This record gives sequence, C-alpha cells and structure tokens, in this order.
Amino acid sequence: MAQDGEPTESAVAGWSRLHGVDVSGSPVVVGWLRLVHACARPVRRVPPDVLSAIGVLCAAGAVAVAAAGGRWPLLAALLVVLTGLLDGLDGAVALLTGRARPLGAVVDAVADRLGDMAFVGVLVVLGAPAWWCAAVAAAVLLHEYARARAQGAGMTGAGAVTVAERPTRVIVTTVVAVGAGVFPGGAPGPGWAWGLVGAVTWSALAAVGLVQLAVGIKRSLAEPRG
Repeated sequence: MAQDGEPTESAVAGWSRLHGVDVSGSPVVVGWLRLVHACARPVRRVPPDVLSAIGVLCAAGAVAVAAAGGRWPLLAALLVVLTGLLDGLDGAVALLTGRARPLGAVVDAVADRLGDMAFVGVLVVLGAPAWWCAAVAAAVLLHEYARARAQGAGMTGAGAVTVAERPTRVIVTTVVAVGAGVFPGGAPGPGWAWGLVGAVTWSALAAVGLVQLAVGIKRSLAEPRG
C-alpha cells in the first residue's frame, strides 16, 4: 500500500482509470493532469473532501463578487478558475496519497454540481435572464444525470467526452466574468449583457453536448456484454 504522499499511479493512468476514458492520446488533457498533480503535491496533506468544499465556497464567492459590479467580476473570474483548479486538485491529492474511494467520488460529484449552479448564478448577476439560466442549469443536470443513470445501467466510462463538460463551463463563466470586468458598460452589441452572452454560448454547447452524450450512451449500452 502506498505511503501518504507517494503516488500510487501516474496522473494520466489514474484519471483514465477513475473516469473510464483513456486520455493518454490527448496532449491538452495530459498536460493539464500533470499540471494539476504538480500543484497537488504541496497540499497533499489536505483531505480531498476539504478541497472539494473549498471549491464550492470559491464558486459561491464568485457569485457574490460578480454581483458587486464594476471591476469586481475580474475577481469573480479568478475565483471561478480557482474552483476549476480545486476540482482537479481533490482527485489528484486522492491519487497521490492513495485515498481515492467511492465516497470521495460522490462528494466530488456533488461539489461539482453545486459549483456548476454557482457558475449559472454568475451569469444571472451579470445580466442573463433568469429563465434562460434556469434552462442552462437544467441542461447541466440532465447531462450529468443521464450519464450517471447510464453508468448505473452498465455503461463503463463516461460514454463520451462532450463539448459541454465541466472545463467548458469553467471557461465560459471565466470569459464572461473577465468581459464584464474589463467592459463594465456591457457586451458589444445593443441589449447584450455579458451574462446573456454566456447563457447563449453555454446553451449552444449544452445542446451539442447532450447529443454527443446520447450517441455515446447508445453506443456503449448497445455493445454486447461478455
């Protein structure tokens, strides 16, 4: 058994095993995982669940800060990025210290969904219509619920890595917050608040992502089981 602080497996192999998707062929994902694991070493003695909780607090803080207006959304953007980093750090610390466990995966998933809802909240306070953001939130929950149900029905892995995964949600929210902080007067174009720009972009990506996931689920569950 690995001692605390000693990696039980490589960053890429560990992530691929836990998520059921081999990402060793993606330079971007491989680079990100290696970066996250390098950042995880200084905080490896912090329990992964604590890192997940801090991530949720950062996401909630982003909503409050963005609501202040002016240049404050720039700080909100930083908090959103930090949330995304912490999302990777909790799993990286678990792998580095041999503390990866099923309950931790549940905590991580719940923390991720709370963070996603906070990201939607950032769009609301930056001018997106509440009804539109409610639809965005529903699309996120449907995406994750469909995957979880498919995995419960026997699907191994994620089914498909879509354009609407959590990193995309982090990126869209960050870009919107930066735009609102740099151009507090509003987005380019009459009647377009930065939050609305984010909601439209997120909705389009969510629609494509749901189609990709549906295809992946159908393909995975249609495969004969040995």
